[in-house]
Order: sequence, then structure tokens, then C-alpha cells
Amino acid sequence: MFCGSKPGNDEAYADAARAMGHALAESGIELVYGGGHVGLMGITADAVLAAGGRAIGVIPQALVDRELAHRSLSELHIVGSMHERKRLMADLADGFVALPGGAGTLEEICEQWTWGQLGIHAKPCGFLDVGGYYAPVREMVANMIAAGFLAPEHGAMLAFETEPAAIIARFRAYVAPPRKWLAPAERVRP
Repeated sequence: MFCGSKPGNDEAYADAARAMGHALAESGIELVYGGGHVGLMGITADAVLAAGGRAIGVIPQALVDRELAHRSLSELHIVGSMHERKRLMADLADGFVALPGGAGTLEEICEQWTWGQLGIHAKPCGFLDVGGYYAPVREMVANMIAAGFLAPEHGAMLAFETEPAAIIARFRAYVAPPRKWLAPAERVRP
């Protein structure tokens, strides 16, 4: 999961993070996230743990040194860099969902979507669209398709849902499109 290290200006974001955390735990899905105790990251992890679920954090040492690590997680992996963090999170996760967040959240979910398009993984990607927060992203994806820069099947890889249960259901039903870019022998590790 990718989301803000801040709570945002609308309590609906925190409510959605709590709901996502509870839904993950109730569905038996482990949370893999950036390992922080702040913002929507911390709210989601706390909700998972309060509901009896497992929360796995991956955080660079530099953020641990700034006292941003969540110290009550089921597992906390401390890595050397943001690149190592993203790679380990990608290896540990079975899917990628973005809650509201800033530039880092958008960059991380788009990277995983791109890796899916390239055939590096066949895992679902999506957005928990709280109050229309990700409507501009959905519009941009449609614009990419209309302008000829994105294949429709690659746009369809993204789930946009407003409720945690709906995104979990979409992820469980996800079937990756046929890989056109890289043959199995040519796939590269991120």
C-alpha cells in the first residue's frame, strides 16, 4: 500500500485509511507498506493491527533515524535506500493500492503499474478513490489512451474504487493482460 505520510485536510482520508486497514485484516490480507507511524501510513497500520491483522513495514535507515518508523509492527524491515525499500515492498506484496497521498504515493503506484505493463510482475494495481481524490488520475489515463500513448488493456489494469471491499474484490479477480513487451526469458528485475 502506498499513501500519504500526512493525514490530509479531510477526515475522510483518515476514515478511509482505517476502513482499508480493517478490511485487509478481516480479509486475511497482510499489509505491506512504507513502515512509518505518521499520516495515513500510521493510521492504516494501526487499524490493521487493532483488527488482529499483520502489518509489514519497509523503511530506509534514514527515516528510522528521523524517528518515523512504526515500532509496533508485525515485521519491520530496515533497508539502506528508497530504491531498496521499493524493491522489497514489490517482492513482498501481492498487489498495490494507493490511498490519497502526495508525489511519492503517485510515483510508487505508477512505477508498479509500469512494471505490470512490462511483464516484470502480474500483480493488480489500483486506487482507493476517496471523495474523488484520484478522479484526475483516472481522467489522465483515459487521455493517454485517447492520445495513443497507452493501450486500452494497460489502462484497464488499474482499479479505481471508492470502498476497500470493492478494491479487494477487484484484486482477487484480477487477470493480467497478455504480456507483449517482454518474453519470459527477457524479463528484467527492477
